[in-house]
This record gives sequence, C-alpha cells and structure tokens, in this order.
Amino acid sequence: MGEREVRTRFAPSPTGYMHIGNLRTALYTYLIAKHEDGKFILRIEDTDQERYVEGAVDVIYRTLKMTGLNHDEGPDVGGPVGPYIQSERKGTYLGYAKQLVEKGEAYYVFSDKPDVVAEISEKEKKPYKYNAQYHSMTKEEIEEKLVSGISYVIRQKNPSEGVTVFEDEIYGTIKVDNLELEDMILIKSDGLPTYNFANVVDDHLMEITHIVRGNEYLSSAPKYNRLYSAFGWPVPTYVHCPPIMKDAHNKLSKRNGDASFEDLLAKGYLKEAVVNFIALLGWSSGTDQEIFTLEELIEKFDYRHINKSPAIFDDVKLKWMNGEYIKKLPLEDFHKRALSYYEQVFSKETMEKIDLLKISELLQTRVEVLNEIPEKITFFESVPEYDISLYIHKRMKTNPENSLPTLERVLPVLEKLEDWSLDSIHNTIFDLIKEMEVKNGVVLWPIRTVLSGEKSTPGGAFELAEILGKEESLRRIRVGIEKLKNEI
Repeated sequence: MGEREVRTRFAPSPTGYMHIGNLRTALYTYLIAKHEDGKFILRIEDTDQERYVEGAVDVIYRTLKMTGLNHDEGPDVGGPVGPYIQSERKGTYLGYAKQLVEKGEAYYVFSDKPDVVAEISEKEKKPYKYNAQYHSMTKEEIEEKLVSGISYVIRQKNPSEGVTVFEDEIYGTIKVDNLELEDMILIKSDGLPTYNFANVVDDHLMEITHIVRGNEYLSSAPKYNRLYSAFGWPVPTYVHCPPIMKDAHNKLSKRNGDASFEDLLAKGYLKEAVVNFIALLGWSSGTDQEIFTLEELIEKFDYRHINKSPAIFDDVKLKWMNGEYIKKLPLEDFHKRALSYYEQVFSKETMEKIDLLKISELLQTRVEVLNEIPEKITFFESVPEYDISLYIHKRMKTNPENSLPTLERVLPVLEKLEDWSLDSIHNTIFDLIKEMEVKNGVVLWPIRTVLSGEKSTPGGAFELAEILGKEESLRRIRVGIEKLKNEI
C-alpha cells in the first residue's frame, strides 16, 4: 500500500482580522501540502458563536486569494469531505462522543447532581478528573436522565497515573504526566462540541495528515492524542511553531495594536513581500537567500527547518524586503500603485500639469513602503517653509552667502534656455559650472535646495527642474533669491 496523500488544513475562527501569526500558520500549512503535491484544505471553525465577527469569513477568503494560498477544498469550493464549516457539522460530534462513553473513555456529568469534583478542582487549582464516587452510573440511570431532559456535558476520561508521550516535528518527544491532564469537556451543555473535540473529529474525517499550529497548543496535544488513541485513529504529524514576538518580551498581538495583514497592506507593503517575510519568521532555507517567490518557497520548504526559538517581527527587515520588491516591479505597475498617493498630495491642476510618470521613475528605487510617497513629493506641489541654513553643505562647500550669487548667475542662464529637457538643462548648467570654475556641488546644491526646500529629494537639481517645468522652476529660483537677500 502506498503512502497516504499529504493533506493539511487551515482552520481559522472567524473572529476578526487575519493577524500575522494566523497568516503564517496558513502559509506553512499550504507549503507543506504543496511541497508534497498534496491537498490544502480550508475549514471554518465557528462553533464559538460568541466570538463570531460579521464579515470575518470574507476576510479569510480575501486574504487567502490575495496571497495566492489557494485551497483545494473548502466552504466556497466544495470537496469530498464537507461540509467545511463546523457549525454545519453539528450533528457529527455527539455520536462520536457517545462512542467514547461506550468505550469507557468519556463520561456524562449531569447538572442535577452537585459537581463536587469541579469545586475541589477549582479550590485546589487541580485539573478536573473523573471520580467514581460522583460520576459512575449505570446505563439505566444515564438513560433515565437523558429521557428526563436533564442537561449534561460529556468529558474525556484521562488516567491519573503514568505519562502520555507524543512526538512533535519541531520540539521532539514530549512527555506529560497524566495527573496533569484535565478531563476536558467534549460536548457542552448546549449540545455543541468544544473546539478541542470538534478539531480532532474533523481532522480525522477529513484525513488530515499534518497539523500546523502555534506552540501554545503543545499542552493540549496529549489530550488530543488520547482521543486519537481511544478511537483507534492514526495520529497526524504535529508541527508546532514558535511564537512571533514584537520584541524580546512581548508577543505580536492585534490586541496590543500590532499590525494585521490588511493593516500592512494599508501602510503600503506589497502582499508578496509580506508573504516572503512571514515565511522567514521561524523558518530557514539553510541558504543565504532571503527573497523568495511563492513557487520557490513551495520547492524549498522543509518544515523540519522550523526553529524552536521565538521569531522577532523585525520592522526594519520587513521594510528592506518590501523595498526590494518595489524595485522589481515594472515601472508601469509601480506608477499605478503610486497614483493614489499622488492624489492625496497634488491638486487637480498639478496632476494635469506635471509628468507623474517621471516622478514615479525617481521614486521607485527610493521608497521602501508605498506610504512614504506623500512625504517625498509634497514639495512638487509647493515649497515648504525652510531655514536658509539648508543651503549649508560642508562637503559641497556651500552656504547661504555663496549660494545667493550662484543662483543669481543661474537664473538668467535658465531664462534663456528654450529646450527645457533633462539633457538641455544638464548641459547648460555644466557649461555654467565650467565658466564659473567651481566644483559641481557649489552650483547643484543651491539649485536643488531652492527648487525643493527639502534636505533630501528623489532626484537631483536637473530632474526636479525638468519635472517642475520652466515657468515654475524660474519662479522658485526668484523667490529663493529674495529669501536669501532678506535673511542673510
């Protein structure tokens, strides 16, 4: 008999935004399946209706589609082991819980009896455990209570002696003293399964072979394993991932205001860069390569290279990586993305008058995140108020005193220029530099400063002059000359 097909599942709860940890789980789950030519399944776990957020399912669909993590089976695409929404599987779980009761692996706890065990557990901070004095009943007694409609829960029956051992692909062999295992609730008093029980049943019925989740679930794994063992089902391969940390002491958390996937997109990060960055939060390819396409990740991903140690969400690295992705975009693509930012800054008149594509050419290699665009282009709309100390540049050997006569020499030369193109402006100014017998910066720094009023700009004096046009460039030079005259 051949090996089982690799089947993984991403099983989010529709409780809000797609946070980074959730997206990493989805990505790793997808990569494990696709690396082995297996199936990637989406299951919506919505049994906790109190935490359900309207529209959250759409966020899940939209995020998976945007990132290219296309599922082979799921609520929206169907499949052979549906339904893929837990609330639509309500009738599935009670029968399996009753099977465990019949096997002596689970038991009823009825609400008409004082739950002394619960009181003791709470008082002594001990895990809830089966106690024959309170929980052993004959089949007839159980049936009588069920017929009477007395509410109940069904609990897993875990031993109090020995140890439970399970294997995790990242953390190795984990041993847990059975005395520490709580008899977790399988079926709640409303007849619905708990998350933990539904999870196990659904994973088995959907033939899931590999389960990816955060290492905070390590402590629950022994209870899951005992359920698999009680049913006689094969245990899936566990891949518990390290936490994603904001810094050395704090976990990344939407609750603490940390960015979700959609927040990062809104800030101007490219989805491809975010996916690439998230892949490296805890996983290493074993090479120096850091920029990966999704196809390259599928080819190279080996979950055994996931680290045990926490991963730090490094904003600086994410910005760098995003900048690399921006540089690789076709100019036309970058320009389309930049247009909405131009509209935030420029008046309708400016949008029509200025060659925006030329601005995009200057910006593409100079921004790491798209939302940096507005702050880099506002001077094209109008020169900000600036101090004349801006003309001081030690390396260029410029200051307000020598910048004034330089600009007074530049103005009439540019006024006479008829061909207002980049090459023509360049050649004309360099002819002037040669005539003045000064270093390039002595002329170029004052021009760039007077045209922008900024310490740094995307592009130098010639590029700015060409984009601003002759009329506006000359106007700004005249205004700058008057400013220097009044303030020196």
